[in-house]
Order: sequence, then structure tokens, then C-alpha cells
Amino acid sequence: MKTERNILIAFILNLSFSVFEFFGGLFTRSTAIMSDSVHDMGDALSIALAYVFERKSKKHANSKYTYGYLRYSVLGSVITNMVLAVGSVFVIASAISRIVNPVKINYDGMIIFAVVGVTVNFIAAKITHKGDSLNQKSVSLHMLEDVLGWVVVLVGAVVMRFTDISILDPIMSICVALFILFNVMKNMKKVLDIFLLKTPKEVDMEKLSADIMSVEDVLGVHHIHIFSIDGANNYATMHVVTDAESQSVKSEIKSLLKKYHIVCSTIELETSQHSCEYEECHVRDFHKHSCGHHHAH
Repeated sequence: MKTERNILIAFILNLSFSVFEFFGGLFTRSTAIMSDSVHDMGDALSIALAYVFERKSKKHANSKYTYGYLRYSVLGSVITNMVLAVGSVFVIASAISRIVNPVKINYDGMIIFAVVGVTVNFIAAKITHKGDSLNQKSVSLHMLEDVLGWVVVLVGAVVMRFTDISILDPIMSICVALFILFNVMKNMKKVLDIFLLKTPKEVDMEKLSADIMSVEDVLGVHHIHIFSIDGANNYATMHVVTDAESQSVKSEIKSLLKKYHIVCSTIELETSQHSCEYEECHVRDFHKHSCGHHHAH
């Protein structure tokens, strides 16, 4: 409940401030503030989704969602990133038009909004930093980015106030928008990796296979598949060859898999006399020989 409450407070702060700074951008005629309002609106959406998923993720798996509801958070990430991407493109287009046709900016108003921006986002980052859920850590990181973004706007506003180099405003807004787009691309790559069932980057398949082969009475392991549902919870399926008592071998392997953040595993046991039905296997097939070495097909 504390995690959900913290995320909800951060959402209210962020949404209120994004509306406030949107009108502030219109008032000061600053594209840098307008670009950050778009960013903050995207953050408010991501926080809202994080809040919904924090509640939804508590639901147990059922006959329709056999893996539970974890992947809803990935879908939420796609929606949030698309909103940020479209908003950033809009901001870049507006900033370019401002470079071509400069507009007089209210520097004093811009400085005031920047100070409020740093303060509000710092409070939101502080609140969300207290939790330990992955959702909340993600939200906290977003808030920290916003604090840094507003520090840049504040410094730029002060410089323009004393130099009157107004072109700095659209240049800053383009930099902020490009920074957002860069992070959107990084996040979308992670999402695609999850949907394409790519092996999680923290899992070394060679080491995992070697660890399984080191378990007493394991003669071979093949058809290994490791994937993630939401980027945090990993799942595994594999075929293990053993002639020993099955439950003890299975229990030891399941215990070993925990260090790879594998929360659920399906292990099919085969005897040395059994021929695997999957002839065309696209992962390495490890077998233990009398000489003690591993052999890979």
C-alpha cells in the first residue's frame, strides 16, 4: 500500500505541474518550458500506468492469464514511450520554427517556472525513491531526469536573462527533446527484446548450462529456453538427462536457477536411454562424458 500511495502522490504532483508549466510555456513564450511540459505529461502518464500496474500485478494468474498480469507493465511502457516520442517530435518542430522566427521571451517568468520545476520534481523523486518496487524505481528515475532537465532550463534562463541570447531557448528545447527520444529508443529496444523472447542480458547461457552440468547425477541438458515476462521476472524451460532419483535433481537445479533471477522453471527429465523428440534444437546440447568434459553439438 505504501508503494501505491507514493506512486499516486508522484502522479498528482507531476500531472498538476505539467498542466501548470504548459500554460507557463505559453505565458513566457519559452519552447524549452513547453518541451518539458510534454515530457512531464508523458511522465505523468507513465506514473498513472505504474500505479495501475502496481495494483494489477498483485492479481494471481488465472485460466486466461496463465503467466499473470506482469506483461501489462510492458504494454504500458510502449504506450508511454509512444506518447513521449510524438511529443518530442512536435517540440523539435516548434523549436526549429522559433529559430527561424525568434520570439521575445519572458526570462524572469522562465526563471520562476524553472525554480518551481526543480523543486516539484525533486520532491516527487524523493517520495518515489523511498519504495523498493521496480515500478517505483522506474518512476523515481524519471523524476530524477526531470530534476536535471529543469536545472538545465534554469541555468539557460539565467544566462539568457543577462545576455539576451534568446536562441538558447529553442536550442535547449531541442536538446531536451533529443535526450527524451534517445531514452525512448533505449526503452523500446528493451520492450522489443521482451516481446521477441530474447534471452535476458543478465543470463549467461554458457555459464548457466555449465552450472546445471555441475549438479551431481546430471548427464546432460538441452532445449534450454530463458525468457522474461516483464524485464524483471525470468522464466526457464529445459530438458535434463539423469538416471538418478528425479526429485532431488530437480530441486537442486531449481535452487541453482534462483541466482539467475528465474522465478519459475519447467524441467523435463529424461533418462540416458531416452531419445529427445526435439531433433532440431537451436540451443547447445550439453552432455557429460566419462572424461569429465562437456561436448556441444
